[in-house]
Amino acid sequence: MGNKLGVYFCDCGTAITDKIDSAKIEAGLAAAGESVHFRRHELLCSEEGKQFLENDLRENGVERAVICACSPRDHEQTFMRCMGKAGCNPYLMQMVNVREQIAWVCEDRDQATAKAMRAVKAAIGRVKLHQPLEKKEIDICVDALIIGGGPAGMRAALTIAESGRKAILVEKEPVLGGMPVRYEDTFPRMECAPCMLEPMMAEILHGEHAEHIEILTMAEVVETVGSYGNFTVTIHQRPRYVDAQKCIGCGECTAPCPAESPNPFNFGMGSKKAMSFPFAGALPNLTFLDESVCLRFAKNEPCKICQEACPVEGAVNFKDAPRTMQRTVGAIILAVGAQLYDCSNLPQLGFGKLPEVYTSAQFERLISSTGPTSGEIKTQAGEVPRSIAIVHCVGSLDSEHKSYCSGVCCQVAFKFNHLIGKRVPEAKIVHYFKELVTPGKEEFELRREAEHSANTTMIRYQQIRDLEVVSEQGRTAIRHKGGIARPVDMVVLCPALIGPEDAAKLCTMLETNVDGAGFLEELHGRMNSAQSKIKGIYLAGTCQAPGDIQKAMNQGMAAAGYVLSGLVPGRKLEISPVRAIVDEERCSGCRVCGSICPYKAINFDTEKKVSRVNEVLCQGCGTCVAACPAGSIWGNHFTNDEIFAEIEGMLK
Repeated sequence: MGNKLGVYFCDCGTAITDKIDSAKIEAGLAAAGESVHFRRHELLCSEEGKQFLENDLRENGVERAVICACSPRDHEQTFMRCMGKAGCNPYLMQMVNVREQIAWVCEDRDQATAKAMRAVKAAIGRVKLHQPLEKKEIDICVDALIIGGGPAGMRAALTIAESGRKAILVEKEPVLGGMPVRYEDTFPRMECAPCMLEPMMAEILHGEHAEHIEILTMAEVVETVGSYGNFTVTIHQRPRYVDAQKCIGCGECTAPCPAESPNPFNFGMGSKKAMSFPFAGALPNLTFLDESVCLRFAKNEPCKICQEACPVEGAVNFKDAPRTMQRTVGAIILAVGAQLYDCSNLPQLGFGKLPEVYTSAQFERLISSTGPTSGEIKTQAGEVPRSIAIVHCVGSLDSEHKSYCSGVCCQVAFKFNHLIGKRVPEAKIVHYFKELVTPGKEEFELRREAEHSANTTMIRYQQIRDLEVVSEQGRTAIRHKGGIARPVDMVVLCPALIGPEDAAKLCTMLETNVDGAGFLEELHGRMNSAQSKIKGIYLAGTCQAPGDIQKAMNQGMAAAGYVLSGLVPGRKLEISPVRAIVDEERCSGCRVCGSICPYKAINFDTEKKVSRVNEVLCQGCGTCVAACPAGSIWGNHFTNDEIFAEIEGMLK
């Protein structure tokens, strides 16, 4: 096949030919001395049109082609496939957008035709310099690592395992379930969260596909190297001091344990033993030893009461030690959840100073049957409250704190209203709110119930600084706009959801980003919220944005879908050749390119003192090419010579 160049003009019905005269373009090219093979078709992207293009390329020995049609975003890949089927290199093609950029924006037919002529000449000049690039293929690992064992992480792991792939689920806590397992009731249907999640957790632990899931609790990822298709992950696991293969979950070791500490599961309310279950019904159904509390480890005393009480020999193992392990995976899903805004940043609300001021998370545990009061709503003096204030938007919708709306706080507040009404029907409830947000087909019911309750009062405030929680005559009181303080027995603060506490550490390790709100940054907020900007690293749940359990589950499945569709057993990973190339002889080692690459595709060779492009991660955007002060980086398919030839053709 020779070096023959073809120009193919698509009429696009009449969308292009109404404004552009293709016959004049053909004649103009001939008059300009361009020896090209010119053909036109009424609809080149149709099945008939694609077959016509393929046959004409093959029969006439055309090697390079200019396609005059619509936007490359619509059909560049379509025509590249036609080139490939005809035996041509797909990268020896250039598209000219004569529809959107010319026919649809030019009123005068002669002007549109003249503009199209220049654009076609520019494309011809460019395509003559195109190199016959070739895609590369590399072997891949189809396993996936999921960091975070909450609803999103569990859903992702189970979805991947159901396909027969291996999922490695890493959770830093001793149990699965994330924050929702602390909630006995969830909006909008007041379902028990542990009961709702238990079937999925049981499936993960003991179900049909459990063999494909490796669960690593009390573990954290400490290092990752590699890229999409081939990540090597280092995981550090803390000792549980309980053998998961031998423990039967009877709990005999917990009662005689002499060491106690505030219960972190209840946010410091109540106490727990050094050897304990995290909470009643925790899965995996295993106790664990908190070495920071245990007399044997914290005080170096020869205590072994728990071991002696255990009916299974060897189940309690004081010789258990930290483990460091490595796993190879093709993709990583981040499902590390979110946290609540620190209410101590609003000191006028009394959190941490006044005993009857609680966060929404603390109140969740107070109303739980496994909480410090066994589900009874009581003050710290042990009395049933007669009045409770619920403050919405604590830290939300506020330029001094968090400017966004967390979306779920109002629904949590109205859930509390419902539960207080059931358990303490005589209690008066007052809601202080800035805005009310209850989207969804069922979520409004709890709000309606509160608004129609004779015991509920709704008070709107403008700024959180308008509210003050004080102590007057030994009672907690809440004051609005400096007015008379309203005595209440309890105050519940509903703070903003903010990004995960490990966000900075994770982003440094994985070279992902944190957005302006403090959450893990997605590829596109509307189109690709389950993908990060690093290929092969996906996001699920509230680590990406505030949300509820439903959204977390859906994002977990979406992230798993990306893994399953991109990493297929037996398939190699295809790498586009349109990427940046570093001329190592000219590279000065300034590292500017690495600092501005939006895909983190450039690393630095400390031995040779030059930059290197990871061809798997590079998306060929050209940012590094433009930024390199030494001109030592060029972009395949977008070289300086090609771009200058295109400009020259346009200006002639």
